[in-house]
Amino acid sequence: MIKRWTRCLLALVLMVLTGCSNGIGPDRIVRILISHDPKTAAVELAKDQGQYYATHPRAIKKDVAGFNRLIAKLTDNVHEVWGKNDDLVASRKTYVKYTNNYRTRAAIDFQKGYVQVETVATVKPKQELQQAIVATLLTPDDPTKVDLFSDKAFILGKGKPFLYKQVLDQDNQPIEWSWRANRYADYLIKHHLQTRHIGYKKIWYVDFPMSQDSLKIREYRYSDLIRRYAKRYSINEGLIYAIVKTESSFNPYAVSHANAYGLMQVVPTTAGADVYRRIKKRSGQPSGRALLSPSFNIDIGTAYLHILKTVYLKEIRNPLSRRYSIISAYNGGAGNVFKTFSSRQSWAISRINSLSSSQVYRYLTKDHPSSESRRYLYKVNKAEQQFKTLDTAG
Repeated sequence: MIKRWTRCLLALVLMVLTGCSNGIGPDRIVRILISHDPKTAAVELAKDQGQYYATHPRAIKKDVAGFNRLIAKLTDNVHEVWGKNDDLVASRKTYVKYTNNYRTRAAIDFQKGYVQVETVATVKPKQELQQAIVATLLTPDDPTKVDLFSDKAFILGKGKPFLYKQVLDQDNQPIEWSWRANRYADYLIKHHLQTRHIGYKKIWYVDFPMSQDSLKIREYRYSDLIRRYAKRYSINEGLIYAIVKTESSFNPYAVSHANAYGLMQVVPTTAGADVYRRIKKRSGQPSGRALLSPSFNIDIGTAYLHILKTVYLKEIRNPLSRRYSIISAYNGGAGNVFKTFSSRQSWAISRINSLSSSQVYRYLTKDHPSSESRRYLYKVNKAEQQFKTLDTAG
């Protein structure tokens, strides 16, 4: 009895650490831990997880490896330099890059629209800060050239940097060249340098805003790619835009604890592997680094929407009900869409087909087993309204 319950607890811990990328969210784990019968609840969750990994046999191995890689290569190093309570790392809507033996870092918050560059260097801190500001302003437009999980410096590439027009200098001019980036860095250090302390460590930093239309700039940057893959896979452009906005706020450097990468937050071991098998007709799965490429990411993410539409959810007759189901399934899996309506898939499909689209939406935003997926459908549906002038394919 004790050993069996211990295994359930270990399973729960493992699912927390690997990000629960199959749609079993932290909210369900919390309900288990506070329930009157956590043992039974945990066994049921483990059973669900077992069914998931039965269809994705490589997922658990890859997820654990991804988690260990992140911890080993980044978090421990950050704690060593910045302290045990500092967990600032890259996420879906925040770019974070460490350099100079983890003494300097840059954070771009795409939701709030500001950039912060800081250093804990004790020798020539202003010089290190100046170099970090310049590097941030000239961050390459190609995310595959930047390693967010180490302090390895990147090579400043040719062409316009990623933040071009998203950050304007003191003269309200976009920054493309090294001389202008250096001049703006000098200006920031001279006029906006601040300090603070974490324990005994003194931190030197500057904050500066992104341009008011930075989100629009990122949206339009990927319009050709979205149009191309929307046409290829018969998916509405507005839906792709809405998913990208919700998943990453058009941050091509986006990564998450769920081992998801890029603009559409594709998980290699699940959606990626499914697309490889069904669409690309190849074995294996895409790498995380490859999924940081905007073109490849939108290709794989849109292809997965096509799979949801034409394979897993094809028996849902009402186009709008199917659309809501596709959005929900993109976040939490088709299985959890069906579970919202019945424990048996065939009954779930029959029930969905007996309901109006507004009723299906209400069930998926109120009764879906994952609170994250409930919010996700609401967010994507709301975001899609701003792109409603685009074509209505799919």
